[in-house]
Amino acid sequence: MSSAPHAVTIALTGGAGMMATLLRPYLAAAGYTTRLVDLTAARDPRPHESVHVGSVTDPEFMAAALKGATAVIHLGGLHREKTWEELVSTNITGTQVTLEAARINGVERVLLASSTHAVGFHPTMAAAEDNVLIPRPDTYYGVSKAAVEALGSLYADKYGMKVVSARIGTGGERPGNLRTLGSWLSPADSFRLVEATLNNLGAPGHHVVWAVSANTRGWANLDAGKRIGFEPQDDAEAFAAGVDTTAPDEWAELLGGAWASDGHRVGVDNYPHLAVK
Repeated sequence: MSSAPHAVTIALTGGAGMMATLLRPYLAAAGYTTRLVDLTAARDPRPHESVHVGSVTDPEFMAAALKGATAVIHLGGLHREKTWEELVSTNITGTQVTLEAARINGVERVLLASSTHAVGFHPTMAAAEDNVLIPRPDTYYGVSKAAVEALGSLYADKYGMKVVSARIGTGGERPGNLRTLGSWLSPADSFRLVEATLNNLGAPGHHVVWAVSANTRGWANLDAGKRIGFEPQDDAEAFAAGVDTTAPDEWAELLGGAWASDGHRVGVDNYPHLAVK
């Protein structure tokens, strides 16, 4: 994309959430104008940030929120296992509404937050293969993310958009356990993925990529991301000294980890004590 950053307006759904909060300083430093779209007002808006309170499931609200936008970074949605009805409404319908709002507003660049859990029943070592793994979801949540990818494919093929479906490993400021030393996506690398979505490499089309940093213990083949200009730079190993690496990861064989285990129940929030957006 040839436009100067200050001329680019990014609509960021889930704008009050954890990943968006970590991403915002990078967007601001690069000079992008950002619309923070969420059910709750994002805190402490910076210059060139505007707050838009509403639901991604509301077509009229989303059409207005995306008017005049250059790109959409769609992080809005439920980020844990929930009931089927909740996930269909927020993650699947919310993504369709967002993509349709992008289409009617002529937005040609969209980054969709998919997840490792869309392919959670694949062996972890399969992620080292160059080919994009077909969906093997480990939960209803994983099914919703596979549907997100399918919607991205439809809108890219039907309407000539560039849609990047990012299979996020683990977001956050830093890795917190042995497993995330391989799956972590740093905030700075999430910004690099935004930049790759905005550029003209691989456009138009649907691109499924691993949203994972260049981790020493990483298991993901990053070639699909590199083909659209996503070159992660950070390494979770910088935080390894603060992580207990002696305890074995008993669910290391499958990409979904504990989510693919018998003890993780489908349709139920298995971690209600963790208030992560």
